[in-house]
Amino acid sequence: MPVNYKHHFGFFVIILILLAGIIVSQKLFFRIDLTDDRRFTLSNATQVILSELKESVKIRAYFSKELPPDIARVKDEFIDFLVEYSKLSNGNITFEFINPNENKEAESEAQRAGIAPVIINVRERDQIKQQLAYLGAVVQFRDKQKVIPLIQNNSSIEYELSSAIKEISNSSKKKIAFLHGQRETNLTEIPQLLEQLNVLYDLDTISLHNKMEIPSQIKAIIIASPQDSIDKTIEEKLDAFISSGGRVLFALNKINGDFSSATGININFGLDKLLSKLNVRIEDKLIIDASCSSVMVRQQQGNFIMNTPINFPYIPIATKFADHPVASGVEAVVFPFISPIVILKKNPEFVVKPIVFSSEKSEEIKMPINFDITKNWNENDFTKSSLLIGVSIENTVSRAKVVLFSDGDFFVNGVNQQSQQLQPDNINLVSNAIDWLCDDTGLIELRTKGVSTRPINSNLDETSKNFIKYSNFILPIFLIILFGFFRYRKNHRSREILKNTFYAKNEF
Repeated sequence: MPVNYKHHFGFFVIILILLAGIIVSQKLFFRIDLTDDRRFTLSNATQVILSELKESVKIRAYFSKELPPDIARVKDEFIDFLVEYSKLSNGNITFEFINPNENKEAESEAQRAGIAPVIINVRERDQIKQQLAYLGAVVQFRDKQKVIPLIQNNSSIEYELSSAIKEISNSSKKKIAFLHGQRETNLTEIPQLLEQLNVLYDLDTISLHNKMEIPSQIKAIIIASPQDSIDKTIEEKLDAFISSGGRVLFALNKINGDFSSATGININFGLDKLLSKLNVRIEDKLIIDASCSSVMVRQQQGNFIMNTPINFPYIPIATKFADHPVASGVEAVVFPFISPIVILKKNPEFVVKPIVFSSEKSEEIKMPINFDITKNWNENDFTKSSLLIGVSIENTVSRAKVVLFSDGDFFVNGVNQQSQQLQPDNINLVSNAIDWLCDDTGLIELRTKGVSTRPINSNLDETSKNFIKYSNFILPIFLIILFGFFRYRKNHRSREILKNTFYAKNEF
């Protein structure tokens, strides 16, 4: 029987092509990212961090096995990131996966590292049961380590990883200082912000009452909600610091809201001369906004007293941001008791750029201010639009940079019973501002990278909302039916052609 060499030759060619593909794939690594926000494409900041690594960083990932599909997808995504990190770091990133559920020793190791199990729901045989699962990692460099206690779905895995690597491998952090001595916000009141800033910065406090000048090693100064007036000597020192290229973040309350007396209290923090030189002024007014947060009010309903949420326009929710690095990736920030900023244009040395505005339906309230929580607000109460509440200021000659927010409480958690967890964007806005002041703008992109919310416009009428709702429900079903109809027609046409061909052969 003759041997078909041509057939065997083709088989060997296929084998050689597959082997060549395997070899090439070991040297080359790439992924195609089709997401709108380029979520799976590593940022320039991450690539710089990885390229600067000179020593090995080890990552121990503690993940349970047999996870539900939605959580298992997070693990797969985490693996993809680790593989890419290892490739881009020339092997300086190494990793291993450990299943803490396998034995007591592995479980104890995870818990000693600071990774606690979480309760997840698992469906088995049409029943939902709960089980403990580990979903964390430890990043280690030399004798330092950083724990990522929980890796969640839709979280910014890249930011968690890159910031952890940056924090433990960075030997020289930039120093920033919080001004104190005028009853400013205490550091114990802002733990959420401090946790994020500690990644890149060496944090301290500074009092300028006895110092001749601001130390040169301080990269930026933060002035957060002083309740006492800043005297002229300190104002002059801040002026000299800015004139020599210094960086300052002002978060200033012009009016404090007092719920106990339901009034607005004017704050004289000084700095009028310095702010005027920087071409800005904070008005002695409060902004009310139709886009606002709510407060809980005790109301009598029948025989019961209920806590009812009521919209409170004195706590605006800002969703309108300028195209500015400080606002990059920020979507919504809650600003309690905020005042409008006016751009003066007196000093040509300083260029002022907007960062954040109130909504299209807002208003300015002059002093004296009394809060009526039970007031029924309507559109006639909001006659202003896009009032300015955050700006950046630059001196192109001295390279000085300033950020000003006309509210000093939007990043404050509080203490003890008054402490509250803030939404991430409140913290991200301040962190972005400090990164921009200190020229670490790459981390801005990294911090706010993730899945963006795309809510339906709240101003749509009821007919438009119903059209969108029912279209989302009916359109997919219609497309499936349409696809089935065309497929049926195609198959029917193919059968007819085959029948005609068969009969034609028989007739022949």
